[in-house]
Formats: sequence, C-alpha cells, structure tokens
Amino acid sequence: MASNETPDITGLLRAWADGNGDALDRLTPLVYDQLRRLAHREMRREAGGHPLQSTALVHEAYVRLVSGRAVDWRDRRHFFAVAVKVMRRVLVDTARERASIKRGGRVEHMDRHADFDALPALSPERSAEICGVDDALNALARLDRRRAQVIELQFFRGLSVEETADVLQVSPQTVMRDWRLARAWLTRELLR
Repeated sequence: MASNETPDITGLLRAWADGNGDALDRLTPLVYDQLRRLAHREMRREAGGHPLQSTALVHEAYVRLVSGRAVDWRDRRHFFAVAVKVMRRVLVDTARERASIKRGGRVEHMDRHADFDALPALSPERSAEICGVDDALNALARLDRRRAQVIELQFFRGLSVEETADVLQVSPQTVMRDWRLARAWLTRELLR
C-alpha cells in the first residue's frame, strides 16, 4: 500500500471508530487486498486439509473486526496488527473445534524434543498442539504483553525485526532481546 494512502486509511479508521458507517464502506476496498495477503500468508503456514481457505479466513476475520467492540484505531499499522491477531484467533478457534471433536476436547502439549521454532502446522492431527501454542502465547501476554506482541508480529504476521520495532516503537535490539526471551519462555511452557 502506498504511503500516500496512509492518511486516508488512518482518517477512515478514526471516523469509523467515531461511528461513521460511511467511513467503513470507504475503508473496506482500501484494506481488503492487504487483508487477503495477510490471510494468504497465515494459510501458507497451515497444513493441507484445513477447512478454511484464505478468502474464508479474511471474510471471517473481517466480520469479527467490524462487528466487535469499538476500537480506538491509532493508524493503519494498528488496524493490520489487530487483523492478524483476529485471523490467528479464527484459526485457533477452528483448531480448538477440531481438537474437541477429534479428541474429546483435550488439549495436548508438544513432545519433549520440540522447539518453538518448529511449531506444528495446523492439521487434523495437530489441532490440539496449536491450541497449546495459543494458550502459552496468551499466558505470555498476561506476563509480558510486548514480548507476546513480538512473537505475534514476527512469527504470525511475518514482519522483520525492523518492521516489528517500528510497529512497537522500540529499538531493533529490544525486539531481538524480546524475541529470544519470549521464544525461550514459550518453548519451556510448551514442554511442560
């Protein structure tokens, strides 16, 4: 998305947050392609046989974004960061549903030799492990929100260190430190 579009998107986000329904109608075509690219990136991480396609994921995430509680959008980066989180939530909800049906609702942990960097792809056989990863990431967010955001932005959204630093308004060195500490904490948590 071109940088000259940023003020329009930010302005429309703020107008929408203020209750202007027309702003949402004008915003949708400006953000839809980027949301599809994000959804496609998320779906590339998933194993074959997943019940959702990129288009379905972006539509479900968009419905949740527009029908949820009002958000005080800071700018387009904030919107897309929230969108990625909602997409992750859709995928995790789907995984939880599949795990519940297949295993009677039981959430399993990764095996002792697993590493956070080798997170499983979502498949019918691995749905419960994805739920465990989500639980661990939510626990990390309760302890250290920024470190959880670093994981979400880099691993789930695929941002670079510099992009993550820009979004979180911290230095790249802070992002790297947070990444190492969060990854170690999550790996330990997943092996419990």
